[in-house]
Amino acid sequence: MDKDKIKGILECLFFVTNHPLPMVELEEITGEAEKDLLPLIQEMRDELVHRNSSIQVVQVAEGYQYATKEGFGYWVKKLFREQMTFRLSQSALETLSIVAYKQPITRAEIEEIRGVEVIGVLETLVERKLVKIAGRKETVGRPLLYATTQEFLRHFNMWKISDLPSLEDLAKEVERQSFLEESKSTPQDELAPVSESDQANGDEGTNSSNPAMQNSVEEIVKNENSLIGESTDGSEVQN
Repeated sequence: MDKDKIKGILECLFFVTNHPLPMVELEEITGEAEKDLLPLIQEMRDELVHRNSSIQVVQVAEGYQYATKEGFGYWVKKLFREQMTFRLSQSALETLSIVAYKQPITRAEIEEIRGVEVIGVLETLVERKLVKIAGRKETVGRPLLYATTQEFLRHFNMWKISDLPSLEDLAKEVERQSFLEESKSTPQDELAPVSESDQANGDEGTNSSNPAMQNSVEEIVKNENSLIGESTDGSEVQN
């Protein structure tokens, strides 16, 4: 098929879809191989950048779609008012963070970590399509297992769940932030000199795609040391 024709098809698909299109689906629809589609997708991205478009082709949730560039969200919200946004409470963010890092996980296991009941919070997260039921645990009572969804990746602008910063890195960041806060409250003449290299390292943040998510996970790390060192299989959110 002609290259321009394929690009036209991709533009059409990215325009009409309401979810990221994985490469396997693009291959099936267009009849073209990944090695032929990837250069065309990159051309489309470069063309949008060249003309300073407010639209971009994004790679998110293991797929591709059109999205607005950063800085234009305000105008989109004015168009859709409150229809396109919802806010997650701190308890919802903490629960979502636990699911993200410990999935698949049961409700009882989440409640053991948080120390409070999470039935209502889980129902909200499932309703928002950020969490899904991922089967049952093979134990007494066969309780439901919960895991994050593709919508979770899309909302937090991640390609895959492994893009989340490690719990070890977040624990170190919590310690660094605590040290900086203590330093601010300590008289300057009581502080030891800090080298320029240490200052530079102190200004570096963690590699988290969403500040609200990062802060929520940091709270869990501070309060739930049992999370650290265990491997996993795995604000305002725009809808």
